[in-house]
Amino acid sequence: MGFIDLSGSLGRHFGSVGIALNEISTRLSVSHANTCQITGPSAERAKTCLTQLSHALDVSDNLNITIESAIPEHVGLGSGTQMSLAIGSALNALYGLGLTVRDIAAVTERGLRSGIGIGIFEQGGLVVDGGRGENTITPPVLVHLAVPAEWRFILVFDRRGQGLHGLQEIQAFKELPPFPQQEAARLCYLLLMQGLPALAENDLSKFGEVITQLQQSVGEHFSSAQGGVFTSPEVTQAMQWLAEQGAVAIGQTSWGPTGFCAVSDTDLVETIVCQARKQFAHFANLSFVTASARNNGGDVVCY
Repeated sequence: MGFIDLSGSLGRHFGSVGIALNEISTRLSVSHANTCQITGPSAERAKTCLTQLSHALDVSDNLNITIESAIPEHVGLGSGTQMSLAIGSALNALYGLGLTVRDIAAVTERGLRSGIGIGIFEQGGLVVDGGRGENTITPPVLVHLAVPAEWRFILVFDRRGQGLHGLQEIQAFKELPPFPQQEAARLCYLLLMQGLPALAENDLSKFGEVITQLQQSVGEHFSSAQGGVFTSPEVTQAMQWLAEQGAVAIGQTSWGPTGFCAVSDTDLVETIVCQARKQFAHFANLSFVTASARNNGGDVVCY
């Protein structure tokens, strides 16, 4: 849901807030085999993760990995982190390595900026991480709160695009202007004294106001690199329309192009999404998905 301090004016860079979702997930099974076999979506990414992990952990990659589902790649939903942690957790269980989630994250160099992907794999719910300091290995979780069960999130996908990632993302961060210290202080104050208390008191309206402000601020900062507050012009139109229908917490996930918003009524969200699909039927590359918050971390089942 956004960064807090992009310039590290007090010595800690980034810091971020995010929520785990149920319906968009990575699920896979791993078993011993005579050779390495990987099937399912994002198989190439899984292969890269497995090679990195098996070398670092000194275990065999002669495994059969069946990927049942995978988070779409490079659309701002932490797909790489979740794939790495899922495969790492499977190896940890299969070989009895006794590793923590953070041990696995460090091996795969996850959490170099946002620590949200690591925090939600550990605990689920809403997580605020403390960014990166001089000696940080993985960003620490500062806040973990359960998200009310009735809250629903609407994700708006643009099938044509991918957000900045890899070398492009690294270069973009180098070229961005400094993030004002006063604005970082304002966002921290809003999150701590309005957003988080609103979540604890099940006040989606107030929580949404804070996330929208944070997203607007960070989006404007990123605009020179991504072409506006939102990466996709079509997503921009959809998000404006959703806000007019009463959705709150209007924003873009990471570099996008995926947009997100929230609605407190489980019946209302289906009505809004149905209307949105009709309203934007002429945008053939847009799709609308509803999701609920996941208030527990990643599951590892041995059988």
